[in-house]
This record gives sequence, structure tokens and C-alpha cells, in this order.
Amino acid sequence: MASFLYKAVGNDGEVVEGELQAVSRDHAVDQIHRKGQVPIRVEASRQKGQPAARRGFRRRRVSADQIASFTRELATLLKSGQPLDAALSILQSIAGEASLFSEHLTRIRDSLKRGNAFADALAKEEGLFSNFYVQMVRAGESGGALESVLARLAVHLERSKEVRSSLISALIYPMILLFVAITSILILLTYVIPQFSELFSDMGQALPLSTRITMGMAAFLQQYGWILALCVILLIFYFKWQMSRKATAKRWHTRWLALPVIGPIIQQVEAARFCRTLGTLLENGVPLLKSVSIVKQTIGNHLIADGMDQVVNNLKSGQRLADPLAEHARFPRFALQMIRVGEESGQLETMLMQTAEILDQETQTLIKRALSLVEPIMILLLGLIIAAVVMSILVAILGVNSLVAL
Repeated sequence: MASFLYKAVGNDGEVVEGELQAVSRDHAVDQIHRKGQVPIRVEASRQKGQPAARRGFRRRRVSADQIASFTRELATLLKSGQPLDAALSILQSIAGEASLFSEHLTRIRDSLKRGNAFADALAKEEGLFSNFYVQMVRAGESGGALESVLARLAVHLERSKEVRSSLISALIYPMILLFVAITSILILLTYVIPQFSELFSDMGQALPLSTRITMGMAAFLQQYGWILALCVILLIFYFKWQMSRKATAKRWHTRWLALPVIGPIIQQVEAARFCRTLGTLLENGVPLLKSVSIVKQTIGNHLIADGMDQVVNNLKSGQRLADPLAEHARFPRFALQMIRVGEESGQLETMLMQTAEILDQETQTLIKRALSLVEPIMILLLGLIIAAVVMSILVAILGVNSLVAL
């Protein structure tokens, strides 16, 4: 008997964690199912955790694009009448025997041959398929519409990827501009300015104040630039360490929500993700209480995610979804109003999907407006800094010429 740590969702939507003794992982999963719970993660305890850690390292190399393509292709094959095992075999041959994803498909097929459900087989590939993905497949299997559920899931994954790609694309130009600005200033201070040091060395205090400041900054960077670079690297590692701890990460997330421009964008992104994921789950027959518990795990902001616990508790007490969201989730008013209308009209899942589309469009608009302000400000600051450095040198050169003329 081995010890297994597990995390599961009960029928009441509560996420529970625990430890149990089982002969194998399959036996542990069966025990969790007999309790009436849905396993999210089941793994051997730390005494036997090294092989699992190696598998986890390899799984990280499977990209989200591969998962989306696999989902779309599997839905197409099932719709054409192919049995599930045959469809997986075809996709395995397409992936190539030597590929990492092919190894995952082999384990999934072996699990199906042992009589396990497709959703359980996916759940065993820990970290490869999200809990949301597994629950969608489970709902499709129980309803006898696996191919249609996979098609919807593929659309969801592709849409999420499009939104993420659009956000990244919008930030590329400002990041390039910032990099060019910092690089230009460093080149001026570490290479160009020191070339004038000998010319100005005999002038002493006759140098203008602006020139002395510029020369001092250049000298500091030449002598202690490595210390400054080391401090920046340590600061980056310190920030990553802070974000790896939930308590400190939550404090940062709270500060970001309070920012004037970034805060509304984060709220829009999280609300859109919530609406799309919840709407997709509800469309496929997953109960509301369990759906909200699953959606919580897809939310990136810890403050909003923690508010979902209170939302689940309020739903258990008989409240509707919109009221606890308004109190605890920090969602935009538009999203809350649309959810309330969906509940009153009995079309919550449809309204959630429409709300997600609208929020995505508004998010892109907000980002474009913010960047339309940030980009000229960055260009102006870069121009002012470079102009100040150049002018400080020109003023000193004019001073040298006047002394020579005298």
C-alpha cells in the first residue's frame, strides 16, 4: 500500500484535499469516485515523488497550441464516426512515435483499454489537461455528446489563445521602445560621454552643473554598473519569489487592481475569463455550484479567486450568482448586470458567452487607449533625456571654446 495525496471537488462544489492509502493510483482514483467526489489531482506522496517530478518537467514542454490542435482534430474524427480508441491512434501516428505528446496519448489509450473513462484517463496526465478540460470531457461523456463538447472546447481554447495573443501583440511595441530607450541612454553614458572626459579634465569646477552631473553618472555606471545590474537581477528574483507565495502575491494583485489604468484592464480580463469558462461548463451540463468551483482555478488574480469561495458559500445558501459576485468578485458593473439579466431570463449560459465576447472587445479597446497615451509619453521622455545629455556636453564644449579663444 502506498500513500497518495489528492485534491477533489465534492457534489456540493467544495474543494477538498486529503491523503489515502491505495495499491495504485487507479485504486486511489476509484476510492475518490466512491466518495462521490471528482478528483482534480492525485499523486504519490513525497517519498515517491521524484519520478512524478521528472514527468512534470517533461509535460511542460507540451504547448497549449498542441492541446488545442489535439482537441479540434479529435472532435473532427469523432464526428466522422471514428471510435475514440481509433481516433487517438490516428492522432498518435500524426504526432510521431518519438514525440512527448505521443507518449501521453499512449498512456491515455492504455487507460481506456483498462476500462477507465476518457476523462479519468486525461486526469491521470497530471498538469497536461486542466481541471476545466477534464470536467468538460466528463460532461460530454455522461451526456453522450463527446464530439460536440470537444468542438466547443476547441473553440474555447482557440478563443482564449486569440485574446492572449492580442494582448501580447499590443504590448510588443512599448516593450521594444522601452528597451531601445534604456539601451540608448546606457550607450550614451557608458561609451559616448567618457570620450569627453579628457577634454573636460582640465576645466575642473568651470564645468556647468549639468555637465558635472552627466559626467558623474557616466563615471558611476563605469565603476559600479555591475553592482546596479546585480541589484536589478536580485530584484527580479525577489519579485518572482514574492509572486510564488500566495500571501504576498495576493497583496501585489490587490495593489494592481487599485491602479487607475491597469486595474480596470485586469478586471475586464478576469471577468471575461470567468464568463467564458462558466458559460462553457453550464452549456455542457455541469451544475452551477461545481462550475464556479472549477472556474475559480482558472482565475489568475488571487484576490478575485479568493472571493469565489464566498460566492460558492452564498450559492449554497440559495442566493443567485450575480449578488455574491457583486459583493466579492470585483467584476465590472456591465458584467454583473448581464449575469443578472441572464439569471432572470433563464439564459445564463448564453448571456455569459455574449458577455465574454463584449468584455474581450472592451479589453482590447482599453489597452489600445492606454498604449496610445503611453507610447508618446515614452518617446517624449526618451527625447528629453537624450536632449538633456547632449545639451550638457554641448554647453561644456562651448565653454572650452570660449576659454581657448581667450
